[in-house]
Amino acid sequence: MNRLERLLRPKSIAVFGGQQAAVVVAQTIQMGYAGEIWPVHPTKEEVAGLKTYRKVADLPDAPDAAWVGVNRLATIEVIKELVARGSGGAVCYASGFQETAAYDADGARLEAELVAAAGEMPIIGPNCYGLINYADGALLWPDHHGGIRLATGDCGVAIITQSSSIAINISMQKRGLPIAFLMTAGNQAQTGLSEMALGLLEDHRVTALGLHIEGFDSVAGFERLAGRARELKKPIIAMKVGRSEQARQATLSHTASLAGSDAASGAFLRRLGIARIDSIPAFIEALKLLHVIGPLPSNRLSSMSCSGGEASLMADCAEGRWVNFPDLSDEHYAHVKSTLGPMVAVANPLDYNTYIWNNEPAMTATFTAMVSGGFDLNMLVLDFPRPDRCPDVSQWGSQVLSAFEAALKANKAHGALVSTMPENMPEEYAAGLMAREIVPLFGIPEALDAAQAAAFIGHALRDSQVQPVDTSAAYASKNQHVTLDEAKAKEWLIGAGLPVPAGERVSSAVEAVASSTRLGFPVALKALGVAHKSEVGGVRLNLSDADAVSSAARDLLPLGRGLYVERMVSDGVAELIVGFTRDPMFGAVMTLGTGGVTVELLRDTISLLLPATRDDIEAALHSLKLFPLLDGYRGKPKADVKSAVDAIAGIVDFVLMNASQIEELDINPLIVCAQDRGAWIADALLVVERKE
Repeated sequence: MNRLERLLRPKSIAVFGGQQAAVVVAQTIQMGYAGEIWPVHPTKEEVAGLKTYRKVADLPDAPDAAWVGVNRLATIEVIKELVARGSGGAVCYASGFQETAAYDADGARLEAELVAAAGEMPIIGPNCYGLINYADGALLWPDHHGGIRLATGDCGVAIITQSSSIAINISMQKRGLPIAFLMTAGNQAQTGLSEMALGLLEDHRVTALGLHIEGFDSVAGFERLAGRARELKKPIIAMKVGRSEQARQATLSHTASLAGSDAASGAFLRRLGIARIDSIPAFIEALKLLHVIGPLPSNRLSSMSCSGGEASLMADCAEGRWVNFPDLSDEHYAHVKSTLGPMVAVANPLDYNTYIWNNEPAMTATFTAMVSGGFDLNMLVLDFPRPDRCPDVSQWGSQVLSAFEAALKANKAHGALVSTMPENMPEEYAAGLMAREIVPLFGIPEALDAAQAAAFIGHALRDSQVQPVDTSAAYASKNQHVTLDEAKAKEWLIGAGLPVPAGERVSSAVEAVASSTRLGFPVALKALGVAHKSEVGGVRLNLSDADAVSSAARDLLPLGRGLYVERMVSDGVAELIVGFTRDPMFGAVMTLGTGGVTVELLRDTISLLLPATRDDIEAALHSLKLFPLLDGYRGKPKADVKSAVDAIAGIVDFVLMNASQIEELDINPLIVCAQDRGAWIADALLVVERKE
């Protein structure tokens, strides 16, 4: 049995507290819960018509679940009593624990006492509302909610948030999303979000899982969750906050969660095959798509509408997204064209025009022809009139929907009905559409976000396993760190067998000339001990003779602590940045992207967690806007991508081998030369543990 089984699907519920506890009892009764409800109060005789009990010892039996709505000190005592009675678990509503530690010296201590009191008994929170089980009608919830109980045998999605307010807001949605479970995580003092999610995934009535994440409770816990989701073929999406510094600070004061690096969090979710969503509306639409259809095999979409304006909106909204509307093949084009008049331009997205409106056989022929293209998701744009202001709308759109449904069935294809604005599809239509296995998607941007999430998950699920993250570098050494100069940093890299151009440290213009002669012209000359040399003019390139080297050396010597002479790299096609920083949760995080002096301006980068395979590195390179340049853009020479991957893989191995010592590594640029000319580490900044 899952550790949370009794808590999530209780046969009996004990409720502790005053006003909020009375709401819990009343709502559970209203939802038609079939189990036992036992209010506990020191003075009241009844709550919502039910007999009360004075203390845990007086209860008829050990409750499967308890909702504890008393102050933080009393909460600890109640938890002790529940453990002694053999209870299944509890929701801890009270605040004033770890989330207040910054200004309340007792907060952290009391949370530790709460966890110690709970022992092996699961507790949710503290500082959270609890959970709503819409499948069984069990509401451990002290406030309003907008959900309805699932009918017997029906399925829905599960949602966990770290914010009770956001959970309430999601429950109020009018988009037709069937919810089986809604749960809040609070401080995750004992039971983390990943364990809650595992418990919900095991329920056969749960089709997909949505997570609102402020901070990850455990890397290993989320890896277990992702692995189990793959086994059960249940998709997961996440809305991870913390992109801004303000959001990261807010999470600390809200649930004491450490948001961590946003780039690392995004890389972790990608690695797990969890699609990241950035807004609540898109979150709901993605869950709805996954509930009805599941992950999409790929990213090929079709769109149909009776308006050129709507077709243009769909096309524009796909710009910059991974999902797309591919052009029709010649054969497919001719097939669709044969069903439409000569005045209609055939394309994808398709404006089928109003000529065939209200002609169901004609619409069926056109829709069937369009859907026959083997798209992963076929979208039909349709907005409904306002029933309160527009006459005779009860049957409006019925012929369009019938034609679309027939086209989908004829091609055994997946389809979605998309409204341009959320308010233009009444909620009452959604259930009927889902019964016809058509996904109702509210809003064009949200519809494409949902399709992209489903396509990403479908792509990710092709890998049967999730490679564990190497977190050995997650915790920094307590010793001080030192930034090595470029010469010393490159000694480390050369010692690891990495491709570094030949170079030498020198201390005068005379030595610089002699070194250049030995290395062979042209050379690069750099001031040592300067972190960002280009910003202070600390680099001179393509010095082709002794006079040029001598003059450059005299200019550069005052800027730093000596000079570094290096053989110039020739035939460079592109420059990459390969950087590593230490994340307190995920260990070494690699940033790979367009390098050179414009790295911060262009921001063409992707983050990866370690270990990273050659396939991971190649996929990351392909995702960069820079990649066409590596691939021979507009007839230019192709780059030696294989050597670039070799070099990056070698750098990854170097970082993993020295994870306990390296605080930061910044290789910029890694110059990728023409085919068969290699890839070379032209500059390196290395911060390591200072040896005492």
